[in-house]
Amino acid sequence: MQMATLENFRSEIANMQTVFNVGRVVEISQDTLVVKGFSNIACLGDRVRILARRGVIIGGEVLHVSQELVTILPEQSTEGMRIGNRVELIGEGQITPHQGWIGRVIDPSGRPLDGLPPMLGGEMRALQGPPPNATERRPLGVRLETGLSVFNTMLPIVRGQRIGLFAGSGVGKSTLLADLAQGVQADVVVIALIGERGREVREFVDHVLGPEGMKRAVVVAATSDQSPLLRRRCAWTAMAVAEYFRDQGQHVLFLADSITRFAEAHREIALAGGEESSLRGYPPSTSHMIMSLCERAGPGTEYAGDITAVFSVLVAGADMDEPIADILRGVLDGHVVLEREIAERGRFPAINLLRSVSRSLPKAASDDENRIITHARQMLGAYDRAELMIQAGLYATGSDPTIDAAIEVWPKLDRFLAQKEPENTTSSFNALAACLDLNNTQNNE
Repeated sequence: MQMATLENFRSEIANMQTVFNVGRVVEISQDTLVVKGFSNIACLGDRVRILARRGVIIGGEVLHVSQELVTILPEQSTEGMRIGNRVELIGEGQITPHQGWIGRVIDPSGRPLDGLPPMLGGEMRALQGPPPNATERRPLGVRLETGLSVFNTMLPIVRGQRIGLFAGSGVGKSTLLADLAQGVQADVVVIALIGERGREVREFVDHVLGPEGMKRAVVVAATSDQSPLLRRRCAWTAMAVAEYFRDQGQHVLFLADSITRFAEAHREIALAGGEESSLRGYPPSTSHMIMSLCERAGPGTEYAGDITAVFSVLVAGADMDEPIADILRGVLDGHVVLEREIAERGRFPAINLLRSVSRSLPKAASDDENRIITHARQMLGAYDRAELMIQAGLYATGSDPTIDAAIEVWPKLDRFLAQKEPENTTSSFNALAACLDLNNTQNNE
């Protein structure tokens, strides 16, 4: 403990900023401040520190730079600001990740939220670092154990894969993310809770994720009441933390909940900076912002680790064509759709397998496993097409052998999709084959 404290103290001294460029507030609006004094050195995205009344210090970010003036978006309300308030230019947003952050809850600036002392690493990292060189990245890696039967079989996750989790509110998305955080093979799990309700952060950490899940996790949280600057920065900070562990050669599982709130925060900031909306209310820069974040995850280069990522998206009424969902589907390596109708009949995770896909297939499975997956999808598809007739009592047994087989195996398949897997992928495939009665069919042949 003493060595950790000494290391932290040295890091704090090494990273201490003692000289600041100072400006003064010359104009105040409802959302922004105009500052004069450092327009010749300020860059877009630079962070500032504003000295408000009674010594209160407020953070902010540079939105617009002109020849003499700089427009600032503060992290709190502009109420109480006065002409002449002192503004210090800090520079590019950075954090100093540390191995001791594992098991901790931090804010988007790297400060602890769990009441424990801060831990500072020796290396400053930019919040918006570049992705690995595209020509030097490894291909997707081996299939990962997930602890869930459906992901071990029909929706496999491989090392370095990026998938989207598309769901409405209240259908078990957070619980599924916690199951993945606990079950997926990884050295470190980094979780970004973007715009969550305040009461849900502690509930997620203490009860949903639990002590076992926190043993290898770093949680970065920005609640819904906080500034859009902090909510957007939450995703960047979490990704920078994941990159730190990746560069140590570790395999990182990155979970973001949710990219929709990340995009909404960016929209607020972009509109305040004068950008016009176009994509159903989102500014044009939204697409690039999301893609840039996603590209930072994935396989690493030769000597680095990998970041396997799950990005959740809030979709109203399972609308997969809304802008954020549409952008993500085009850049990710698979998508998982949760549906309210499935959740309402009590099956969790409420995955609609027919609308979900993992682009790691067919390579992630053997020929025999791919045959099992194909047969299971055929049975689910046949039942789905005939479900209205079956439920209404209009289907006559014997009319279609495929539908007859689907009706027989559907209850077992439905239960299988909700099962946890305490053993391994082989056990999951054996259970899936048993649901489909494939073993008996092969024996009869």
